[in-house]
Amino acid sequence: MKALITGSSGFIGSHLTAELMTNGYEVVKCDLKSTDDTIGMDIMDQEMIQRVLEVHKPDVVINMAGQANVGISWKKPQLTVHLNTVGLINILEAVRAVNPKIRVIAVGSSDEYGSLEERGANVTEDIPVKPITPYAISKQAQELFAQLYVRSYGMDVCMIRLFNLGGPGQAKGYMISDFASGIAEIEAGKKEYLFVGNLESARDFTHVKDACRAVRLIAESGHAGEVYNISSGTTHKAQEVLDKLVSMANKPIEVRQDPARMRPSDTPVVCGNHDKLTAHTGWQPELGLDQILADTLKYWRTKIEIPE
Repeated sequence: MKALITGSSGFIGSHLTAELMTNGYEVVKCDLKSTDDTIGMDIMDQEMIQRVLEVHKPDVVINMAGQANVGISWKKPQLTVHLNTVGLINILEAVRAVNPKIRVIAVGSSDEYGSLEERGANVTEDIPVKPITPYAISKQAQELFAQLYVRSYGMDVCMIRLFNLGGPGQAKGYMISDFASGIAEIEAGKKEYLFVGNLESARDFTHVKDACRAVRLIAESGHAGEVYNISSGTTHKAQEVLDKLVSMANKPIEVRQDPARMRPSDTPVVCGNHDKLTAHTGWQPELGLDQILADTLKYWRTKIEIPE
């Protein structure tokens, strides 16, 4: 099979490229900037997308491009909707014009569920979504358009909702990566303390490699028009994550709580249910929290140039 990945140089996109190539796919890598092995393509330019599709004729298009930062979405809601919602529409229109039989995978987020409260302990795809951030609304809107194209044009579109991911290459701004990078900086003598926020909330973490395997299996055997949670189905408290990472450090780590980071969680526990994904594709998570933490810490040590 031939897969075209937008946003191929990003955290998930780079891991997805490796997953697909390892499993015999021909991968067409696309990103804003062209390189020796990556096509420069702007998802805001429908005609450009069409030209790339006409030349490369992929069997599946996986859209990893867009604006994924919730904080930025509050500051730049127009840009967020433009990139996430209109960007997918451009892809769908280009696919419809070139070959509507091409499978498209639209990448959404568990943020679409919004404030889950007591529903957070078992989040299934049929729970009503209540997006409460511009980012989440932009992802829900792209999902609605994807479903519209399935109903109206008979197109082959699958949608996913990613829960918390972790693993090598993840930028700062996410809990595991923030903890791991902070520890690596203390080990390197660049910081004295690790500042943390609320440690009571429990979240569902999936290794990025497991998530990319799920995306590949959806490309192969997912059902058109369906939404799939990609989640581990287990939860870990932030305190547990912190304790495990601190135990992996090669020097004592002094942890301090930062009042500015102490935001109360409206949903103490968030656990994604992946039963539908498993039933349709056979996927199960294989890499647990310990592997996520070890891989992430190793990445940040390397990035900050710390000898192990």
